[in-house]
Amino acid sequence: VAVSLQYLGDPKGDGSQSSQLVAQVISTLVEKLVNISEQLDARRMEAAMETLATARRIAFLGVGGGSSNVAREGANRFFRLGIPSEAHSDGYLQRMLASTLIKGDVIFAISSSGQPVELLDSVAIAKQYGATTISLTKIGSELSNITDISIEIDIPEDQDIYKPSASRLVFTAIIDVLAAGAARKRPNRVKENLRSIRTSLLPLSKDVGPKPIGD
Repeated sequence: VAVSLQYLGDPKGDGSQSSQLVAQVISTLVEKLVNISEQLDARRMEAAMETLATARRIAFLGVGGGSSNVAREGANRFFRLGIPSEAHSDGYLQRMLASTLIKGDVIFAISSSGQPVELLDSVAIAKQYGATTISLTKIGSELSNITDISIEIDIPEDQDIYKPSASRLVFTAIIDVLAAGAARKRPNRVKENLRSIRTSLLPLSKDVGPKPIGD
């Protein structure tokens, strides 16, 4: 009943004009980003950066729409640093992959609730074989309690059901911070990788000025 009530009646701000919606959505994201920047534990962030920077291989895991998309973005950010990285959202494949990992490999599990059984099982399996486990998840969740390094945040969702979930973009921002930190711990390898990637894209664009690597 509590869940259903969110979808009955007119949502708050239903008649907002486009200009108002731009301000509302963006201001909410800015507020959430400022809030989580104050929540992040510096020691855990540093431990995660060091672990990721020296990883032999990183597997980003997520289930559902938001977390699985963040997992893909994690793999997209870290392969550029010269670290073999992949992302998976299928529970069966996650378990199988976890069983192939060894010491030096990292599983990075992402979940806004910290409850999906697929992630909990995969983390447990990976730990049995010596892999290091990192989570990006809710404070005090089961997932945070079983991983070696837990990056914990609390993001109350907006009651306006028409607004996009803020947690997805907040998680992506944290992945960006971790990638930037890991890159600075292996600067020579990263610079060479980024140069090679940019060179591979030159035939596709005449613009040689500063721009994102990719499209």
